[in-house]
This record gives sequence, structure tokens and C-alpha cells, in this order.
Amino acid sequence: MMRQYELVERIQRYKPEVNEALLNKAYVYAMQKHGDQKRASGDPYFSHPLEVAAILTEMRLDESTVAVGLLHDTIEDTSATRREIEEMFGDDIGRLVDGLTKLNKLDLVSKRAAQAENLRKLLLAIADDVRVLLVKLADRLHNMRTLEHVPEHKRTRISEETMDIYAPLAGRMGMQDMREELEDLAFRNINPEAYRTITGRLVDLNTYNRETLGEITETLYNLLAENGIEAKVYSRQKKPWSVFRKMESKALSFEQLSDVFGFRIIVDSEDNCYRALGVVHRRWNTVPGRFKDYISTPKQNDYRSIHTTIVGPSKQRVELQIRTRRMHRVAEYGVAAHAIYKDASVAGKANGQVSNGQVGDVDFSVSKDTNAYAWLRRTIESLSEGDNPEEFLENTKLELFQDQVFCFTPKGRLIALPRGATPVDFAYAVHTDIGNSCVGAKINGRIMPLVTRLQNGDEVEIVRSDAQTPPIAWEQVVVTGKARSAIRRAARMAIRKQYAGLGHRILDRAFERAGKAFSRDGLKPGVKRLGFKDIEDVLAAVGRGEIPSDDVVRAVFPEYEEAKPVSLPAAGVEGDGWFNLTNASGMMFRIPGSDNAEDGVAVAASEAIAQAVPIRGAASDMPVRFAPEGAVPGDRIIGISTPGKGITIYPIQSSALAAFDDQPERWIDVRWDLEGSGRRRFAAQIVVTAINAPGSLADIAQIIGDLDANIHTLSMVRTAPDFTEMIFDLEVWDLKHLNAVIGRLRDADAVSTAERTSN
Repeated sequence: MMRQYELVERIQRYKPEVNEALLNKAYVYAMQKHGDQKRASGDPYFSHPLEVAAILTEMRLDESTVAVGLLHDTIEDTSATRREIEEMFGDDIGRLVDGLTKLNKLDLVSKRAAQAENLRKLLLAIADDVRVLLVKLADRLHNMRTLEHVPEHKRTRISEETMDIYAPLAGRMGMQDMREELEDLAFRNINPEAYRTITGRLVDLNTYNRETLGEITETLYNLLAENGIEAKVYSRQKKPWSVFRKMESKALSFEQLSDVFGFRIIVDSEDNCYRALGVVHRRWNTVPGRFKDYISTPKQNDYRSIHTTIVGPSKQRVELQIRTRRMHRVAEYGVAAHAIYKDASVAGKANGQVSNGQVGDVDFSVSKDTNAYAWLRRTIESLSEGDNPEEFLENTKLELFQDQVFCFTPKGRLIALPRGATPVDFAYAVHTDIGNSCVGAKINGRIMPLVTRLQNGDEVEIVRSDAQTPPIAWEQVVVTGKARSAIRRAARMAIRKQYAGLGHRILDRAFERAGKAFSRDGLKPGVKRLGFKDIEDVLAAVGRGEIPSDDVVRAVFPEYEEAKPVSLPAAGVEGDGWFNLTNASGMMFRIPGSDNAEDGVAVAASEAIAQAVPIRGAASDMPVRFAPEGAVPGDRIIGISTPGKGITIYPIQSSALAAFDDQPERWIDVRWDLEGSGRRRFAAQIVVTAINAPGSLADIAQIIGDLDANIHTLSMVRTAPDFTEMIFDLEVWDLKHLNAVIGRLRDADAVSTAERTSN
């Protein structure tokens, strides 16, 4: 393992005035806290944070960031606390270490939801301080380098997470070297056979073309030198994952690839980039459509370079990248190349060591508000407003995992979008309000459909209307996470507004019936008593039927006493206006009396009696049964009456309810009444798609049994060579119990999908 003095020496090479005391204290503290802990390889656990710190020194980061690398697992894996770290190392380091700590004790249904919440916390911490990102990527890189010691089933999951989240995130931050190594390591575990094949072909190709590559490099170098341009020229080879991705997306064989090799020309100034380009283009013919100037129009991750393809020596296609040394450093290290060492900068100025923002080779004056970092903060700001953690994960992947096109507003503002983006994506990229009010678009001066795919260089003008509300169908048109998240949010707000309007009308009548004056401002005293944040929440809850209107009246006027309903002992009505119904199994349900008729979905008790339904005492002769998919306590439930047959209970999400949309007179508002009924199980139906392998069904049954659920019936719906779809009729205690069963099944290796049926 690396010693303390070796770590200090690494930083002193690029930052002579290093805070040795901080590094020594962090080194000793982390080593003591991790103690005898071991990694899967058998090495001391402390070797991991030490290697993370070493990777951070390769990025030439300051001692505070390196100290965070040493401490990054202490809160999560040892007895250390944030308060203790803040007391020893300061609030700044304590906040950064806490930002790198996974969330614990989450009451979530699946690992995917837990992954999403952890990602949300990490990205919010990154938005606050970019150093969290740098430490997290270094942590992931070392874990990937040592992944062979982890069990095989975990290797695949970790590699897929790396390929989906961390490698694209490194790319978006401009850290191409980090991205390529993460992709390479992940590809090696996700598809080992393809990795071995492509790696072998690349080795053979490199051996075969070694002399040709040397000749092209020498020719380019001499040509530039003859024209007075001092440059470094070298060849590069595509990485295995990049080769595989291109073969797969373009349906090409390895032999058809023409850009496996490329060349970089590194010069000392921006002017020399264009001089070198002119020299090369005058000497060799260019390939049409293969020129890109990312110096005048940088990528969103701050990448700057000139790309061109020529028909070079030996009549071969040669890809060239021309950039300055500084551009090259940004291309390799991204946001890490823009790191700010405020204390070092101040110290350097005091010692006369800073000249034009430089201390040695490190630029201390660059603002951390780089394009890449600004993009990340904007993305997090828009995505973190969603309610669903899995939706957040999906939208974040959409933002990270896309190639780009560059379009312009009529005033010339550059907007970078993923390939396949539409004018709707463009509108939301400019501003959320513009997206929400978009009704049409002009592309290059012509009115075009909103589903048109944008191309590089398009000028887009958005036609707006204040009366517009974004239709939910737009969610299928857009490709950016920001647009998708905003459309879903607007749809939720529109539905909430409708419910609030309904709730307003219900409360108006309820207050009138109670002899009280109703106004929105008059609801303010009762908002907190009802457990809501604002008046709109109360109105929407009443509209959705989540709280009775009389509860709102009592919250505003505590002295108000609801008039007692007429006693109907023969009909079995209770004092709260609800009738009790009991099914053949002894389960009690409650249907509303006339006091709740105003909500538009309940059938009045008098109407129920008019249907010649006999009700006696606390029970009833009316048959009550469950729909085939079942319902469990915790579900919102609806009763559908069938004259002469009784009431069928459906969960509110059942698709079968659509068949009764045009028969509102059959809908009965029912609710659970479990008091005094004793603990019992309830029927619920789930569909499971399992891998067709020996023991799969046994594994599924074992999981269900371990969680204290019972399999009532099982049917095979569809079988295929690889998968079998099965429907289980389960018996569970309640909705929480059912969600726990589904969540455990989704995590099982033998299960592809597990869902609750809704038919």
C-alpha cells in the first residue's frame, strides 16, 4: 500500500504548498476506522480509499479532494459520523463525504427504486460541489478495476450500472479517458465473449498496420514542421466498446470499419490549429461531410477540437483531430481540468507564484461554471422535481446517454439536443414555459410538424399560445429527460387543477348545508389541522375523495357538529352515514349514505334501498365478492352493483372498471372496515415472467413462502424456450405485504418481471 509520504509527494509534484497535516490526519483516521475490514479480494479495505486518493492525484486535484477520497467510505462502512468528520476536518469535507454516502433504510419496493434514490442524492450533492462527482468516479473506477473478486451475478449488475450511469456521466463532464476505461471494464464483464473477440482483432490489426501508422505519423509531423508548425503527432486506436457499439448500431462487420485508427495533432495555440488544418487540406483531399469545428462551436461538455477526414498517404482514409495542449487536457480530464484551488491560488499570489492564473501547469483561475457543470446543474434542477424515483432514473439516463445535434434560436443562441430530438424538446430546452405553451414550430423558416426530427444547424422558432396545455401524448414524442419530466409534471398539475375545481364545488355545497359561509381564504385555519401544505392540496384531496367534505367543515369550524342522520335500523345504516355490508367470508365493507352523494361517484343510500336490496343490522343479505384480480387492505376500492347478484369489489386501478364508465348508477363508493374483523389474508393476483430453467419455480415458491404469503392457485399462461409466464393467485395480509413479495421476486435471479395484474 502507498505510504503517507508517497501520497503527499504525488500532490507536491503539481502543488508544492500542500497541506500535509490534513492529508496525514485523513490517512490515519481512515486507516483506523476501517481497521481489520477486508475487501472481497482479501486485501485490507483501506487499500481501496487509498487507491481512490491515488486516482484523484492523477487528475491533479487539491489535498481537500484527496482527503475526501480517503474518507469517502467511513460514514457508510464504519462507525464514523458526519458530525465527527466535521469536527475533525471541517464542515466542507464532512458535507462532501456525506454526499458520497448511500441512503439507508429506504422503504422501497425494488432495488431499481433504491438505485434511483441513491442516484438522486448523489446528483444533488454533485450539483452543490463538483468534487463529489470526481471522487465518486474515482471510487467507481477502482471498484471496476478490481471487479474480478466480486461474485459473478454482482459483476454483471455493477457493470450495467457503470455503463448506464457512470460512464455516460463521465463523458458528459468531458472526462473521456475516464469514460473509455469505465466502458472498457464494464464491456469486459457484460459481454466477455465479444470483448475477447474484438480485443484480439484489434491486436492483430495493430500489428499488421504498425509500419503504416508510423509512416503516416512521420509524414504529418514533417509536413507541419516544414510549414513552421511545432506539433506532437500520434496515432490512436478505437476502444473495444466503441468498436462493438458502432458495429452493432450500423450493422457493420469488423472488416467494414474505416475509422479504427485516427491521428491527433497537438499544437501550442488556437491559431496553429487552423494553420495545421490548412496545411493538411492543401496536401490531401478531404472526405465530404466529415469536417467538424468544435473550437468555434464547443460541445456541451466543453470539448474543443477540429475533426476532419482526409484521403491520406497510400490512398487510405485518415481521421484527424487537431487541438491545443489545453484543449487536449480538457478532453482527457473534463471538469477535473477546471478544478479550482481557491486557497492555493490565494497562497500562490501571496508568494508571487501565480502568473496569468497559472501555478506550475495547473490553471487556478478557471471558473467552475463550465458548460458541462452548468448542464449538470440545470438537468438536476429539472429532473429532481419529479415524484417517482424510477422516473427520475429513466429521465437521467435519457439525458446522459445520447449523441447530440446542435440547433439555433432565431437570435442565434446555440441549443444542444440529443439525436432524434423534436421541436418540442427544443422548446423545453430553451425554457419550460416555452415548452408548455408550444403549439407549433418553424424549422429554417418553414412550418413543420412538432414530430419532425431536428438536424445539425437547424434554426427553430417556436409558435406559442398562452391557452396551451401540453398533452400527455407528447411524452411519446420527446427524447430529452427534461421535456419528458416537464410534460408529466404539467399533466399532474392539470389533473390536480381539475380535482381542485371539483373539490371547490363539493365544499361549497357542504358549507352551505352546514349553514356556514365558504371561501378559499376561510379554509386557511383548517389546512394544517388536516395535514396539508396549502389550500390547493385540500381542494384536490376532497375532489379525489381522499377526505370527506364534513372533515373540512369541522377543521375550519371545530364547534360544528354534523346533524345526526335519520336512524334506519332495519337498513343497517351507521351514525356516520355509511352502511355496513358483509360478504360470504365475513369481510365487512362500508358504503356511503346520502351525506356523501355530492361527490359525484357515490350512490345515495336511499337509491341503494330503492333497488330492493335488503340490509339488516350490521350485516346485509346483499352478496359481496371480489373481482378476479382481488383487492387487499391498502387498495382504494370501488363497488360495482349488479341487480340481483350483489356488489363486486374492484381495486381502483383495475382496467375492468372501464367497462362501467357509461353506467354511473352502478358505482358504489366502498371502503375497508377492518376493526373487529380479525386478522386474515386477502386474494391478489400477480403475473411473473421467469427464466425457463430447472429450479426456477421452486425459487419463486420459496421466496413467496419465506415472506409469509400463500399460493392459492398457479397457471402457466405462456411458455417459450427461454421464458415462462405464470399467473399466481396469492393470499397476503395487505398492500405493503404484497409490494414486499413483488419487490423480492423482481430481485430474484430466476425472475425477469413481476407485476400485479389489473384486468
